[in-house]
Amino acid sequence: MSTQSKVNHPSTKQNFQAYNRDESREGSPPMASRRSLLLYPAVVGICSVLGGLYGPGVTGVAAASEDDVSQTLKTFTKVYTLVEGNFADKVTSDKGIYKGAVTGMLRTLDPHSSFFDPKDYTNLREDQKGHYYGVGMQVAERNHQVVVIAPFLGSPAYKAGLRPGDTILEVNDKRTTNMSVSEVAELLKGPKGTSVQVIAGREGSEKSLTFNITRDEIPRKSVQDAFFVKPGILHLDIESFNENTSREVEDNMKRVGEQNVKGLILDLRENPGGLLNEGVAVSGRFLQNGQVVVSHRGRASAEKPYLARNGSPKRDYPIVVLVNRYSASAAEIVAGAIQDHDRGLILGENTFGKGLVQTVFPLAEGTGLALTTAKYYTPSNRLIQRDYSSSSFLDYYYRKNVETQNTQDVAMTDSGRKVYGGGGIAPDEKFVPEKLNKFQIEMLRKYTFFSFTSKFFSARGDTKLPQGWELTDQVNNDFHAFLLKEKVDFTEADFTANKDWVQTSLKREIYLTAFGTEESRKLGVQSDPMILKAVEVMPKAKQLLETAKKLIVQRTGGARD
Repeated sequence: MSTQSKVNHPSTKQNFQAYNRDESREGSPPMASRRSLLLYPAVVGICSVLGGLYGPGVTGVAAASEDDVSQTLKTFTKVYTLVEGNFADKVTSDKGIYKGAVTGMLRTLDPHSSFFDPKDYTNLREDQKGHYYGVGMQVAERNHQVVVIAPFLGSPAYKAGLRPGDTILEVNDKRTTNMSVSEVAELLKGPKGTSVQVIAGREGSEKSLTFNITRDEIPRKSVQDAFFVKPGILHLDIESFNENTSREVEDNMKRVGEQNVKGLILDLRENPGGLLNEGVAVSGRFLQNGQVVVSHRGRASAEKPYLARNGSPKRDYPIVVLVNRYSASAAEIVAGAIQDHDRGLILGENTFGKGLVQTVFPLAEGTGLALTTAKYYTPSNRLIQRDYSSSSFLDYYYRKNVETQNTQDVAMTDSGRKVYGGGGIAPDEKFVPEKLNKFQIEMLRKYTFFSFTSKFFSARGDTKLPQGWELTDQVNNDFHAFLLKEKVDFTEADFTANKDWVQTSLKREIYLTAFGTEESRKLGVQSDPMILKAVEVMPKAKQLLETAKKLIVQRTGGARD
């Protein structure tokens, strides 16, 4: 039986990401715009299977005795027969009972072993491969309707003329009334080259619009386009680890010219993990060849270290790695390797603490089993996994105790700095973004920026704006009037106190429609307090790197490659 192995978990990227994060998308399109008011940590359950996947099968498992297994199966069969024959309502799906039984069994083991039905298993494979087939747009619920958040640049939906704010009324003659976002997304997906008809409503248009779209392959970017936030300071955002991640990192570094990089902000916030080999490859390019990236060991799998293979002494710029409580699994492997080898400074809060290896076993009828087979250890031999034995899985997923660490699991970095295991990766410098205030939550809950932007472009008659467009006093005044008309609950003092936040949020939303997700994202990055903090502490990261080099030379009596 072929198997595949992975590493994974949950996610938010600070104030804006609370508003602009991972909403329902058509299938699971490119992670371009992160736009949801609330982040659902339950995604950890699925994601943790999506990161940390381990490839080779396991051998040498100590099996239970044949008699014990036989007796257990007989008991299960008897229970099932009694349920089928005597339950108050007709039992219509034996597969449902089967899935429930398997899921219940796995839940007695750990929070990350999972059973995938055919749909879940297909989605898992799509996430790993980094593409799917559909029309290429992000959709979400707004005021009980499924609307277009953004078509992806160059996608079939983009070329057809769909735009942010359009309400999806029908897909292939099926009314979307009372449909969930995921149901509409499934209708939009389909084999490459097939046609789908979308009927949409648009602000300012009395008649609905019909779009006949040919489905195509839609790339699912795991790495957002890198750009310089300050001269020489590059921001590189890795949102997950799929089969294309290391290649996407290389492509980005070549595009910007790595020789121009004087400092790197490696953004792993809300990165739930992904494929182990991709996490190792990304870590390895920033380390010295031969250095350990991570190792794993388990009852049925021999200890195996993973080494850096694609490093280069020319990459000697300082690194600041951004993490939060939703950085997990493969993301923690990268952060842990960089920290243990004193290659960079970790900024943020304790990561999720997901260090269990799931081996994915394909099963019959398109199903799959992700079974925990080992645990991950950083180069200094500290355990990444957080303890889950003394709390409910719900508390575990929601990461209520961020500061957890095992003081008995103490280790040293290459230069002799003390680090701890058993609670994820603790930052070298703590940074917790401010929470949204009541006014900001109300603005986002009512989708005020989204709704105003639809009316703004409807009144203009098109979505074109000149490059470098800036908010004017007139647009600000119009937005204020819009809030009053919509009876949004706020005071003038609220509006004044949050002026900068309102203007940035509004500008981002307008840029999303006028210039696309990438330009909107750049605005958010440039105003992100944690990014600004990373720029501020970059000299500390440089000092850490230089000090570590000197200490290691003193300890080893030779130069570091």
